[in-house]
Amino acid sequence: MPKFTPNKRTFLQMTAAATASIVLPDAARSCMNDLDRPVKFGLITDLHQDIMHDAPLRLKVFLDAMQNEKPDALLQLGDFAYPTSQNESVTNSFKEAHKNAFHVLGNHEIDGGHSFAEVAKRWNMKGRYYTEQVQGINLIVLDCNEKPPGHRGGYPSHIGPQQMDWFEAQLKELHGPILVFSHQPLAGPSCIDNAAVAQRLLTSAADKVLMAVNGHTHIDHLTRVGKIPYLHLNSASYKWVGGSHRNRSYADEIHSKHRWIEYTCPYRTCLYATLTIDPKSGRIELGGIESDWVGKSPSQLGIADQPDLINGKQVCPEIRDRRIPPSES
Repeated sequence: MPKFTPNKRTFLQMTAAATASIVLPDAARSCMNDLDRPVKFGLITDLHQDIMHDAPLRLKVFLDAMQNEKPDALLQLGDFAYPTSQNESVTNSFKEAHKNAFHVLGNHEIDGGHSFAEVAKRWNMKGRYYTEQVQGINLIVLDCNEKPPGHRGGYPSHIGPQQMDWFEAQLKELHGPILVFSHQPLAGPSCIDNAAVAQRLLTSAADKVLMAVNGHTHIDHLTRVGKIPYLHLNSASYKWVGGSHRNRSYADEIHSKHRWIEYTCPYRTCLYATLTIDPKSGRIELGGIESDWVGKSPSQLGIADQPDLINGKQVCPEIRDRRIPPSES
């Protein structure tokens, strides 16, 4: 696999105009003042160990990069690996890479016939949803895989009433800056079916919530609802295109052993990011990775732009560098 290269600094300029209206409110900025120093998180999502032939290598590249970055915690945001004995080398590599290595539950974790409670137990998580504190930053980790009333099949994308009450309580009780992590988005494309409720809770705590971060969508996207920024972190591995747009991107031998890859447009190299909360500048800084497509891109396969997703912008083989400044800057 070729050497990974970080995004060029020009991407900061390219994204500046698009994100100019996304700033940290004064109240949220002030809650960062108690931090002693910048706090850095290493982020990866949607590795899909059970689809990608080279997922272990992609994870290794991320973990090797984090040895140099020296983050305060690592988070994987779901669709990581089935909780099987065959995948223990992958999950153990992540767990052993950092004393603060945290999981978020993705919808595909149960494809092998497992329950979310089983996955959480096997990965030594506090629970399906939980809180942690890292160097003064409060992390709220959600499980958006609960079934709504009348669910008729398929992957649910929902936060049930008990968890939503817990979420509201955490937003009220926690002191200091908060980051919210989930697999499915709380805002933007493919958001959970009761996203409006979650957004109202987050807006009510806008003096403490710095950002909400999700995986799941396999896109590079930053949006804002009310005063809260919502970041869609791109997949480590690919963009799913489905059965009507098959993409023979690798050698026949790989496709014969890994049947689901042809339904994807893979990224040549692993995508991951660092997220840094800097109390001195009052900024949130995202450092990303640029790659390219293996084989054809979604647009080359004839997949047209969608209303909320534009090929080359959100649908792309990269995680762009971004800066979210305080509102006074």
